[in-house]
Amino acid sequence: MQNRLHSWARGVMGGIVRSLSSVAASVPLSASTQLHSASSVKCPWLIVGLGNPLKLFDGTRHNVGFEMIDALSDAEGIRIGTTQHKALIGKGQIESFPVLLVKPRTFMNLSGESVGALATFYRIPPQKILLVYDDMDLEFARLRILPNGGHGGHNGMKSVIEHLKGCQDFPRLRIGIGRPHNKMLAPVFVLKKFSKDERKEMDMLFARGIDVIRQVIIKGVDKACSTCNEPRNQLKAMQSAAD
Repeated sequence: MQNRLHSWARGVMGGIVRSLSSVAASVPLSASTQLHSASSVKCPWLIVGLGNPLKLFDGTRHNVGFEMIDALSDAEGIRIGTTQHKALIGKGQIESFPVLLVKPRTFMNLSGESVGALATFYRIPPQKILLVYDDMDLEFARLRILPNGGHGGHNGMKSVIEHLKGCQDFPRLRIGIGRPHNKMLAPVFVLKKFSKDERKEMDMLFARGIDVIRQVIIKGVDKACSTCNEPRNQLKAMQSAAD
């Protein structure tokens, strides 16, 4: 009788152990799969061009950020057509890196409303937010990439920093539009369109800017800073060679 009880107990315990083992095996496998899936999904880059949304402002100095995003969209085959958080966005990849191309539909001074909301929604850290915008303090037709910094008096950047809760540690690509040679007021100057010769230089700059942004995404901001911050005379040389 005692032997039969022992046999029965061993059978019951064996069944329990097998059941527990099966459950234990399935839970870690599921957790591991979820962890692998989470780690394999790359956080996208948020690449934002600043500008004003109305047709009236197309081609103006203040909208070079929009033009840079359009040039990148064409080069990478990323369609910009979805509206989200007061912005037009396009989802795609540069090499194997996911990116979101963004053109805020607010006016320039409220650009941060879109940038802050998109960064929160997609859980994008500041270090992966690249702002592209015009800069009067930078020589005309010159590019400069920086890993961080202040707003430099640019109202669009002021808004972005405000909506990123004061954070300034995000990279930015500044596009030099120069300053007026006469007494023209700055607000009037930035809303003027380029001359024919200036447009030719800017088109070359946009082509170069695509390469700069690719370097930022693929090789990192520090590498891009060391290789892409070029003076205007280098662009002039490139233009002469292309003519």
